[in-house]
Amino acid sequence: MKRVYNFSPGPSMLALPVLEQVQKDLVSYGSTGMSVMEMSHRSKMYQEIFDQAVELLKELMHVPENYKVLLLQGGATQQFSAVPLNLMKTGRADYVDSGNFAHLAAEEAKRYGEVRIAGSSRAENYTFVPEADVSPEADYVHITTNNTIYGTRFTALPDTKGVPLVADMSSNILSEPYDVSRFGVVYAGAQKNIGPAGLCVLIVREDLLGRAHPLCPKLLNWQVEAEANSMYNTPNTFAIYVAKLGFEWLRSLGGVEAIEKVNVEKAALLYDYLDDSRLFKPTAQKAFRSRMNVTFVTGDPDKDAQFVKEAAAAGLVNLKGHRTVGGMRASIYNAMPVEGVKALVDFMKQFEMKNA
Repeated sequence: MKRVYNFSPGPSMLALPVLEQVQKDLVSYGSTGMSVMEMSHRSKMYQEIFDQAVELLKELMHVPENYKVLLLQGGATQQFSAVPLNLMKTGRADYVDSGNFAHLAAEEAKRYGEVRIAGSSRAENYTFVPEADVSPEADYVHITTNNTIYGTRFTALPDTKGVPLVADMSSNILSEPYDVSRFGVVYAGAQKNIGPAGLCVLIVREDLLGRAHPLCPKLLNWQVEAEANSMYNTPNTFAIYVAKLGFEWLRSLGGVEAIEKVNVEKAALLYDYLDDSRLFKPTAQKAFRSRMNVTFVTGDPDKDAQFVKEAAAAGLVNLKGHRTVGGMRASIYNAMPVEGVKALVDFMKQFEMKNA
């Protein structure tokens, strides 16, 4: 069966070498005689897989020594609760409302303390990333580095005036280099640039551990998870194994610095066409365009639906945009090859010739 080009925003496509290795290991991992899904998370054979995954992520992101890497469950959304429960010492935090998930994170944090919106583009349907007006009295500042639904990204980090910066990097982690030392906490759901859904990567500066609210559930308490090496309970063993394979694949390409060049090329191919198109128009403001999620419309909902249907028949799937934006969205994460973007642009040209 021929594989399609999958432009899903998440769960998204995985690199073919990763899938092929999973297939090879599925029944028996190496010489163990069992699948990774059958291994005890306490066993030596699985601990090696886990440790390798952590070390690879540290290497790829150049994580400083004074940070802990946790591999948790519940995806990024669970961290919407965990962040305030672990970091709200005075009960005040700043949030930049730059998209749907940024908004949801702020709304959840309001359950635990006072949330100040340090910048918002909600009234403009999140077509840009607002500047952050940070309060030095805040316990932390929360941002979402890439906005999956609206196709925007932070092109520069805000000056937090020494206040710990917390970043949800779910949809652009490992796609471009970041100086981890500028963050107090980085977290990301795995299902876009890392591996299967259900896993959440969390990188936390050690001095921010041990601050959890007394009522914080143990499974949300970063200190508890750090002391248990992410194994207070059974972790998502299979997803961590697939993530390890993904990290190995990324390293084989030259790491984050190398994949960034590919991602810039892919995004340029698509945006350059959109800027010259007579039919399709990008929705995000040019200065804030995401490299991972490209949103665009024709201006005619019926024509948008026709495009999505015909594209799927041509092997270009999951291009329908989110209902709040409409139109189309092409998610071009690390695993999407340049050839996939070229195929999409070629199809868009053909569609435009027939429908403009």
